[in-house]
Amino acid sequence: MNLEAFENLYEFYRKERDAYPEFFRLRIHRSLSWLKKAVAEPDDLDIQFISLWISFNAAYAKDLKFHQSVADRAEFRNFINEICLFDKERQIYQLVWETYSSHIRMLLDSPYTLQAFWDFHNGLISETAWKEIALDAKTKANNALRRVEDVESILYVIFDRLYTLRNQLVHGGSTYNSSANRKQLKDACLLLSDLIPLFLKLTMANANSHDWGKPFYPYIRED
Repeated sequence: MNLEAFENLYEFYRKERDAYPEFFRLRIHRSLSWLKKAVAEPDDLDIQFISLWISFNAAYAKDLKFHQSVADRAEFRNFINEICLFDKERQIYQLVWETYSSHIRMLLDSPYTLQAFWDFHNGLISETAWKEIALDAKTKANNALRRVEDVESILYVIFDRLYTLRNQLVHGGSTYNSSANRKQLKDACLLLSDLIPLFLKLTMANANSHDWGKPFYPYIRED
């Protein structure tokens, strides 16, 4: 997404926002603010990826009971399922299988985007366990890629791997602007830069026909 495309998306939001429910308007406003930051940082992959992930997070995060990765992943899986239901023109399909298929395959083939790889190197699991998990993950990814019509499953596999990149950056597991893992980060930014605007378009097009939930941190006005 370039600046012009972002401005077009924001203009659509600006024209329609008064008709949105209050919590939904807040959710989209926050998501767009971080998307704008990502667009403004085309040469800074670390900041771009973090901004894109926060934009994604703002779009789906609800009033969660637990701050746990399992709950978080379940929530974005639900969001992905909802988004795909509204994608009547199969725009996500086109991005996944036509525009970014080679980038996605490289992301899924990389051990650096699989949490078990890091668990092994941190001594949490054995080498045998890591290799078994890697083989199982590769099988599941290949099966998802073969099911061309099953957009939800492949998106979940993609975002599950991107979650590992997210953890690595957010929890200080990577040096800023490091030469390590640049390829995975670049592919991730390319994919998210087109997927997230599409997600936002689909949510805005269905703002009043679906309950998108209450943001986890509502805006509190000071007296």
